[in-house]
Amino acid sequence: MDEEFYRMKRLPPYVIAEVNGMRAAARAAGRDIIDLGMGNPDLPPPDHVIDKLCEVAKKADAHGYSASSGIPGIRRAQASYYGRRFNVELDPETEVVMTMGSKEGLASLATAITAPGDVVLAPNPSYPIHTFGFIIAGATIRSVPTTPDERYWDSLDRAMKYSVPRPSVLIVNYPSNPTAETVDLAFYERLVAWARENKVWILSDLAYSELYYDGNPTRSILEVPGAKDVAVEFTSMSKTFSMAGWRVGFAVGNRRLIAALKRVKSYLDYGAFTPIQAAACAALNGPQDIVAKNRELYQKRRDVMVEAFGRAGWEIPSPPASMFAWAPLPPALRHLGSLEFSKQLLTHAEVAVAPGVGYGEDGEGFVRIAMVENEQRLRQAARNIKRYLQSMGVNASAA
Repeated sequence: MDEEFYRMKRLPPYVIAEVNGMRAAARAAGRDIIDLGMGNPDLPPPDHVIDKLCEVAKKADAHGYSASSGIPGIRRAQASYYGRRFNVELDPETEVVMTMGSKEGLASLATAITAPGDVVLAPNPSYPIHTFGFIIAGATIRSVPTTPDERYWDSLDRAMKYSVPRPSVLIVNYPSNPTAETVDLAFYERLVAWARENKVWILSDLAYSELYYDGNPTRSILEVPGAKDVAVEFTSMSKTFSMAGWRVGFAVGNRRLIAALKRVKSYLDYGAFTPIQAAACAALNGPQDIVAKNRELYQKRRDVMVEAFGRAGWEIPSPPASMFAWAPLPPALRHLGSLEFSKQLLTHAEVAVAPGVGYGEDGEGFVRIAMVENEQRLRQAARNIKRYLQSMGVNASAA
């Protein structure tokens, strides 16, 4: 009875939780913490979406069990979105399933298709569910880089040659969380050809599909002819419509993988609350101006953050997409490591960020900064950080 549970032994302590605990304690003590750690949108959903939620919630028959795979209307709405946005045709009955956020969808699909001992290729650094969803299911993870250069392709080829058993699944996530890197359609074309040749399933996480900047729209892997033979793609309404707490996501693509996901989900849940699904339909089918407005707002925040933090002495590469910046530690403080730097930033600058090592060992030396505070708060964060850096001997004018 004293032995640790099998899956608990496979899950290390969640590094990011350490900083989150410090942030909560500081706020409980009355300190004004500027929280740039968690990717939790600070904007409200559109009014017409909330109105639809309230309207349907008042109906007496709207409070029973719903459909695990999503009501027909929500699956049709997602198929229509893919048609408009990516010119991809989807069958709402066999190629679309609603999930409780993309995170739950990825974990449920991992359970559906993974046997203990399977080898899964996942990016490093990566959002934790990309690895731990499969680790919980019993798989072994082999890391591949996030940067889509020739090193990436060399890594895939080595994995196929030297892994036993051969990898059966590859996770891709662009725009990347945490690195904000993006890819073009040529990358996906090469990836689909590689997957077909090597008989590997591709799971594409496109949660940040609409948070792209500088007029460069993100692409879907399903735009590639034949991609549905080997791939499914996950999307989320969390960031697109500022509906993070609603837990609305989708998996679309390969019929066999979608069927497996549906089957597992039918044992695990009865689907999201029906009024939430109806409101999500209103978001997907209704006016899309909120999507462009949110994108514009995040781009302005990005520009303010990069400029203000740079003047404070911390040079941050401008992210081309997502709601995050992947920031290398200031050179003079690199010796601290990402976790200790994050702790010091919280303690001495009252700014919370996420330590890069929490996203994999290749995330060491970086922190993830979420653009979830308004421009005024971002400038305040920069002032606080400048004071901290100067106290550590970092000269802003020389940075």
